[in-house]
Amino acid sequence: MEIHILGTASARPTSSRNVSGSVFSCQEGLVVVDAGEGFQMRYSKQRSRMKHGGEPSLLRPNRIVAVALTHGHLDHTWGLLPFLQTLSLDGRQQPLIVYGPTSSEILDLLQTVGVDVELPPTTASAELLNQYRAWFRLGGTTNHLGYPVRWLLGDTESGRWVEFVDDAKDLLWHESMPQPTSFKTFRIDALSTRHGIPSCAWQISRKERRGSFNRHKASLAGLGNEEKKKLSEGFDIELEGGEVLRASSFRGPSRPSTSIVLSGDTAEQSIEPKAPVTVLVHEATFLNDASERADNHLHSTASGAARTALKCDAKHLILTHFSARLRDVDEALSQAGEVLGQSCSLASANDGDRVRIDDDGEVAMLKLGESGWIQHKLSHH
Repeated sequence: MEIHILGTASARPTSSRNVSGSVFSCQEGLVVVDAGEGFQMRYSKQRSRMKHGGEPSLLRPNRIVAVALTHGHLDHTWGLLPFLQTLSLDGRQQPLIVYGPTSSEILDLLQTVGVDVELPPTTASAELLNQYRAWFRLGGTTNHLGYPVRWLLGDTESGRWVEFVDDAKDLLWHESMPQPTSFKTFRIDALSTRHGIPSCAWQISRKERRGSFNRHKASLAGLGNEEKKKLSEGFDIELEGGEVLRASSFRGPSRPSTSIVLSGDTAEQSIEPKAPVTVLVHEATFLNDASERADNHLHSTASGAARTALKCDAKHLILTHFSARLRDVDEALSQAGEVLGQSCSLASANDGDRVRIDDDGEVAMLKLGESGWIQHKLSHH
């Protein structure tokens, strides 16, 4: 499993950093996490890099199973509809889920009045329901796009989710967040965060798995195919003479559960994960000298990101979402490092970087250079 970080700026892009957008990749599909303006160009460029690097198939658009939005600010959302329309032009047929956070008040209104409810005048313009409605009018429905799109809004506190069905003319309610149908060993969860509008972080996790079956050991024991099959499925077998072969003794060590959490924009220490955190990708918009500004805007400093990582017991912290005023991320790394000590590894992300977690839970940062990616192993202290 790995994450492609395709935008590391905050709301204002710079010459070297674009606004937010990432792609989670695993063998069960791709999940786009945020899609700020220009996302499809960055996605296409990353695919081209992958092709030149000999990994052409990993970011195929037909492998995308979901888009997960952290909140409704345009630097995180405004590239979504063009991207969906490009998928349509490319002949996509596979279904796609779009997830986004909203408030319990919005859900109550939808449940009480219905899909055409008029929102209170105090509703923030960046409320995702406003954007969903705009996208529906501009052709973001199954009927117009030509492939199934499931639009969902949820309240992360209560776990209630609503789906816009029949080309957004009706609502379907869910008591928990639907999962992509291709996800069998992976799952995606929305985690509550504090921001100026409804927001969430996204955790994509893989549960602990049994170790590999040792077929060679089974062959050396003189077992037939049926006996091997039973052992591989986890059943003990009894041989003639009463000897019992334990299925567990024919398996290697179990593979640990792993997960990546992407924070979006959030005040510090507001993430409560649903599974152990292997990698936390967290915003570090400000430095310590702007901590009051960070508090006022419900953003994080680099030090705040570190405190959040400690609270989450994350093994690795990747800093991103840097203010355009920040000239050198080394200072952000230094301030975060002072908080972390030896508790957790630390790195900063640039556009195009990748973070990879292998089957054994080992983490590597693939830093993009002029001739491709250079791998750096991240060691958990």
